[in-house]
Amino acid sequence: MAGKKRDTLRAGAATADITPELGIQLAGDIGRLRPVEEIREKLYARALVLESGKTRCCLVVMDLCVFANNWSDEIRRRASERTGIPVEAIALMATQTHSAPSLGNNFIRDSCELMPQGWLRGGDDRYNEPTVTAIVDAIARAAAACVPVSVSVGRAMDGRVAFNRRFVMRDGTAVCHPASCDPRILHVEGPTDPEVGVLTLSPGSGPPLAALLHHTCHPCHGYPERFTLADWPGVWSDEFRQRHGQSIVPLVVNGCCGNIHHAQHVNPDYKRDHVQMARMLADTSDRVMKSMTAVTGTPLAFRRGVLKLPMRSVPAKELAAAKKLIRKHPDPVWLDEERTRVSWDWVYAVSTIDLDRWVREEKTFDYEIQTFRIGDAAFVTVMGEPFVECQLDIKLRSPAPFTFVGHMANGYAGYIPTPGAIKRGGYETRTSQWSKFRPEALQQISDRAVKLLRDLF
Repeated sequence: MAGKKRDTLRAGAATADITPELGIQLAGDIGRLRPVEEIREKLYARALVLESGKTRCCLVVMDLCVFANNWSDEIRRRASERTGIPVEAIALMATQTHSAPSLGNNFIRDSCELMPQGWLRGGDDRYNEPTVTAIVDAIARAAAACVPVSVSVGRAMDGRVAFNRRFVMRDGTAVCHPASCDPRILHVEGPTDPEVGVLTLSPGSGPPLAALLHHTCHPCHGYPERFTLADWPGVWSDEFRQRHGQSIVPLVVNGCCGNIHHAQHVNPDYKRDHVQMARMLADTSDRVMKSMTAVTGTPLAFRRGVLKLPMRSVPAKELAAAKKLIRKHPDPVWLDEERTRVSWDWVYAVSTIDLDRWVREEKTFDYEIQTFRIGDAAFVTVMGEPFVECQLDIKLRSPAPFTFVGHMANGYAGYIPTPGAIKRGGYETRTSQWSKFRPEALQQISDRAVKLLRDLF
């Protein structure tokens, strides 16, 4: 007796221009006014809709620095209403280019009254609604364009372009971005993930309809200037299209790069811009395209989990110091007469007080994890900026032959360091809205992601 015929996998893709107008605040810095003065590279949202039988999913990659949880919820709600795709099956990811705006605010909660409204909170209200409308429209167009596709997947290693940005110093502390070849450096603190992954969805014998490209690195080449860059993810997308088909919609899935950066701090000759980096990645993805593996098995499935991650209590000494500073300086502490820069200590003080109130009110944070199965390949989405050790642990224990992880998904959760990093200190570990979980959080995230993957496979 013949076996049951598998449902055909169908896919559709679409792109939306989300380039800001001149004057919109760029994100990716703390307490710095960065209105857009030049559009060097346009910014896009790229949507991919997948369907098989009754299962429908959507992956969206956006050239944004960050997007707030409330706006993530709004995009997913509107997209679900337009397309019928369940909210929990819609994954939104930011490339995290530091030369793009934020969708909504991320430095403090909207309810905090200690910081004035405006750019200092991280976002720009003028950018929000037009961008949300464009993204939802792209999802709807992708959903309406679905056609049968075949899937191929592959990987290669490239250790030339991304490096761990944290170093253990000779006094036992850790520093993020030390001076080049600082003699106080003892050793690099942690690993990188050199994998370059490629998954293509092809409607026939011609070029792919869409491609998912995976690598792991902070895109910070334009920081702290006042121009837009899609950075290496955007240029890699363009290069991939030029080399493999202009009709392709490439989605760059940036991995857990909380401690990964393009700067090579112990190489005195290091000098590379984002275009060079992207072309190196494009060369590597060319190699992958020559030896792709056809994806077989279950066409499409997904699982979702929500962790109640405990937030760490603000140390009493830090809270007292923050309150003392704000009592003395209830208004922002400006560092220049033009009022373009505010003291980091003042911003941290406000964030510390707001976080303390949050922890006392709610104790935990709803942390969402999604897993998607496309035949032999798996995709995992995680919130915020986990350190790369989380991603490597997921890949090591995943039952799938190919597993790609995307960070900065479905809202913002801040940095999620390793327990050892928290002990050693450094920028990513300083208690604030953007570093707020207990040391065990990273392991809890990878454990839940692996469990969801095992449920799928």
